[in-house]
Amino acid sequence: MIKRIFLILLILVLAASFFYFDLNELLTLEGLKGSMNQFDQYKEQAPWLVIGGFFLIYILVTALSLPGAAILTLAAGALFGLWQGLLVASFASSIGATLAFLTSRYLLRDTIKQRFPERLAAIDAGVEKEGGFYLFTLRLVPIFPFFLINLLMGVTAIKARTFYWVSQIGMLAGTFVFVNAGTQLAQIDSLSGILSFNLIVSFALLGLFPLIAKGILNMLKKRRVYKNYTKPKKFDRNMIVIGAGAGGLVTSYIAATVRAKVTLIEAGEMGGDCLNYGCVPSKALIKSAKVAEQMRHGERYGLENTSPEFSFKNVMSRIHKVIADIAPNDSVERYTDLGVEVLKGYAKFIDPWTVEIALNDGGTQRLTARSIVIATGARPFVPDLPGLEETGYVTSDTIWNKFTELEEAPKKLVVLGGGPIGSELAQAFARLGSNVTQIERGTRLMKKEDVEVSEFAQKVLFESGVNVLTVHQAIRCEARDGKKFIIVEAQGDSTVKKSGIDKQEIAIEYDELLCAVGRSARLEGYGLEALGIETERTIETDDYLETLYPNIYAAGDVVGPYQFTHVASHQAWYAAVNGLFGHLKKFKVDYRVIPWTTFIDPEVARVGLNEQEAIEKGIDFEITRYDFKDLDRAVTESANDGFIKVITPKGKDKILGVTIVAEHAGDIMPEFILAMKHGLGLNKILGTIHMYPTWAEGNKYAAGEWKRNHAPETVLNLLDKYHTWRRG
Repeated sequence: MIKRIFLILLILVLAASFFYFDLNELLTLEGLKGSMNQFDQYKEQAPWLVIGGFFLIYILVTALSLPGAAILTLAAGALFGLWQGLLVASFASSIGATLAFLTSRYLLRDTIKQRFPERLAAIDAGVEKEGGFYLFTLRLVPIFPFFLINLLMGVTAIKARTFYWVSQIGMLAGTFVFVNAGTQLAQIDSLSGILSFNLIVSFALLGLFPLIAKGILNMLKKRRVYKNYTKPKKFDRNMIVIGAGAGGLVTSYIAATVRAKVTLIEAGEMGGDCLNYGCVPSKALIKSAKVAEQMRHGERYGLENTSPEFSFKNVMSRIHKVIADIAPNDSVERYTDLGVEVLKGYAKFIDPWTVEIALNDGGTQRLTARSIVIATGARPFVPDLPGLEETGYVTSDTIWNKFTELEEAPKKLVVLGGGPIGSELAQAFARLGSNVTQIERGTRLMKKEDVEVSEFAQKVLFESGVNVLTVHQAIRCEARDGKKFIIVEAQGDSTVKKSGIDKQEIAIEYDELLCAVGRSARLEGYGLEALGIETERTIETDDYLETLYPNIYAAGDVVGPYQFTHVASHQAWYAAVNGLFGHLKKFKVDYRVIPWTTFIDPEVARVGLNEQEAIEKGIDFEITRYDFKDLDRAVTESANDGFIKVITPKGKDKILGVTIVAEHAGDIMPEFILAMKHGLGLNKILGTIHMYPTWAEGNKYAAGEWKRNHAPETVLNLLDKYHTWRRG
């Protein structure tokens, strides 16, 4: 801070001195003409001293963004001639501009980043891709004040060396015009006469050239990927969609809605992982587990505690009934009625427009389409753990069928992974009678959330009967005397440290082991490798969901960056619209407001930044917190353990992010999502009527906490005096 203050004072002193000593009068056309004879004499006496002094003065004027750079450029031509003047002015202007750029970055960037983090992040992303081209365009067009360009570019993330060399080249043409004009100084009446309208238009066209050239190169590059293929003259379909999960269903639905001829290909169950193996069955299990837990703690509601008696087989049967009840919404029949052709089978690319389907009934079919959307989803990731295959395991996909016939939940269950899926299932099975051990190699559960949220999650899982082992690395699985064990290595545990041993192996017995360490995109078997489409971890796409081939798109878990059903549906709109109408207008995917919920009990919901992310980004933020212990509806339901945590810029009500921990956190969150999406602040939420008594009132009370913390004390003190005066 002291260094910044000193630099600001130095700039102010130099700028004030410039005007105090009337140096600004010298940097006018009249002042320059009147001083030329004297300058010529100095030059004859000490030419190198004059060149060096002129060079430094030019740098100083440009670095301080003082008026007169154009006059100095004329002076370079008048004093030193065309080529020598061009050399001096070109390098001096570029060096000075870079110093102004660096000064702006040092003084302004951090402050602006704290006040406008999202806007600056978007600008930085654009500058990273196209910054050099845009700067080159601005430098070539003289109507943009160069000093303003220097200061504004300093706020962005463009590299200093890029700024320098682009400025050096980009300003060269304009510098040449002014230096050349300076060689005929006596004939110049005004600066406006130097740049004619035609010359400005020429510069503008020259400035647009690199952008046009880049567009042409991109077009040629995309055409090059098709060079080994022959594009069909006619197409069987407007669009083919591979995969009938959330992304594929929504994509094909939108395509059919706008009357495109679309075929949806799915080898397995309609509805994808969410309906059959993920969201739906897990939430049905969580509900049964929650009811069992409420029965055990009936005294919370004025009832008797009771031990729930149930058949785990019936619990699993209910889960499959729930899936069956929802399945018609995603069925072949429904989508056929909507105008989508549904083919059951495995799809494989033959070329960028042709797909071959190995139908489930044994036949094959080939179809062509102008656009193809890959929405093949993801599968649970299984770690390469020695002995795992031999001892056996389940995943969040296979658990529902393998456990269907069990009369009781597994006696001893190990859950490998401390993320949302692992935490949800660990708590649910513990509540249904399993002795659950959850193993997480990191320092805490749900590491993407704030530390206090992770600690809260670990506490409620412990209260549900889960033995949580953090900082424990799974080493291997093995069988001993007909029993199965997972061997883990404790790292950093306090008891281990006291023993003087850096690492200690622990054997944990289990009946079933659930792998919940993440999900990996389904990439194999579709012919993507033969087409050269990048598939290292996910399918690589651009901002429009285009792959290497402009007519092939991807959406959902197979792309990322967020593996949520609602994000897959969100991406599906862009895949459908860009795939069908991208030749007219393309839309970048909007990831600005992405919410999610982890369905442990109480739930954890989040949208936007949390506290740890705000700190990492260097944002000047503040936290507003409201605890549900004060909410009437939460008290009536004996579920007042939780809070709302809102991140806002310092002194502003703009919502940067919200974390909610509550029994109905996912249902409470949408008001904040809507507010963030449409730029509404906490004051708008506070001014909105919320029904009483509801959980959603918590949002209003959180907004009220922000308002109370920002009460105008000066105004309130004056009002206090006013009311005292009114009382006589």
